[in-house]
Amino acid sequence: MWMIPGQNQSWVSEFILLGFSSDPTTNSILFTVFLFIYLSSVMGNGVIIMLVCMDTQLHTPMYFLCILAMLDMCYVTTIMPQMLVHHLAKSQTISFAGCWLQMYLFGSLATSECTLCVVMAYDQYVSICYPLHYTVILNQGVCIQLAAGSWVCGFLSALLHTFFTMSLPYCGPNKVNHYFCEGPAVRSLACTDTHIIEMVDLIVSVFMGLTPVSLIVASYIHIGMAILKIKSTQTRCKAFSACASHLTVVTFFYGPATYIYMRPNSSYSPERDKQISLFYNAFTALLNPVVYSLRNKDIKRAFLKVIGHGQIQDNPTLDC
Repeated sequence: MWMIPGQNQSWVSEFILLGFSSDPTTNSILFTVFLFIYLSSVMGNGVIIMLVCMDTQLHTPMYFLCILAMLDMCYVTTIMPQMLVHHLAKSQTISFAGCWLQMYLFGSLATSECTLCVVMAYDQYVSICYPLHYTVILNQGVCIQLAAGSWVCGFLSALLHTFFTMSLPYCGPNKVNHYFCEGPAVRSLACTDTHIIEMVDLIVSVFMGLTPVSLIVASYIHIGMAILKIKSTQTRCKAFSACASHLTVVTFFYGPATYIYMRPNSSYSPERDKQISLFYNAFTALLNPVVYSLRNKDIKRAFLKVIGHGQIQDNPTLDC
């Protein structure tokens, strides 16, 4: 806490992140589990980025998957390292500026991933509905613009959410019942009425959440209609497989995030929210490379090529 000169009001200069437990033994176990999740996430996404960069055949079809892997690596790194340190260290404090930065980076990367999911749905739409025109519609320049637009959209939109939350007066207590500086958890500590800011933040969250979901649903309605018209069973199976991978990622990411951010602070439940937020904070970054790698023949072929086992034989069951 620090005091404003000439006033008797104290203001928070740092926050204490309570995490999941205060028991040393439990924290040691959690440290091991989360360390495994973090290293596996970084390694899995790193392998995808490496394969796409090394294999020129993957540059166009796997371009957005590479961007997703980069986002996931950055995304999980904004949260996990500090959480790991706090599980072993006696001090669990984070400065006000550090909390502000973590909240902003987390929000920026999360929103960027939301936008990228829409871009990937559009990519699926073009590849299935207009396969002969795919390279013309989604040429390298367009892909770069869409990827860059996802990042810009995320980093600009997160400014509003972070500004509204961190501009509130925090005069104590400063214990955040969470493992990172998440907006609703921090905002619950503000020593002022947050009703208006909650409403504004909810409207922004709904817009940033429902708009991408609506576009994804619209894309998959057209994709589904196009797939049903395909006569080849093998081709139809591959199309469904590609869609299933993307829909799995979208469900794991959007489901928990929608619950956390699209409801008022009055229904805030610290313990429940901490557990639910793990799905889109940690598990999504871990599952994304697994989901895409296991269901993508090109990724498997590139991996075997890199480790020196040559290319796998074409097998229709690989993608089904």
